[in-house]
Amino acid sequence: MATIKIKQVKSKIGSPKKQKATLEALGLKKINSVVEHEATPQILGMVEAVRHLVIVEK
Repeated sequence: MATIKIKQVKSKIGSPKKQKATLEALGLKKINSVVEHEATPQILGMVEAVRHLVIVEK
């Protein structure tokens, strides 16, 4: 599978608890933190839920 890089670019302060939990599940804890994940449907769905807080690079 392809790998994607996910970078958090906005703060999670003020976001609903569900979105905060999604960022934690992706491994993002601070602004400008970057993680790599396989591009599975589950990961892509999580990214879609917080798309306004992150940037995705392929």
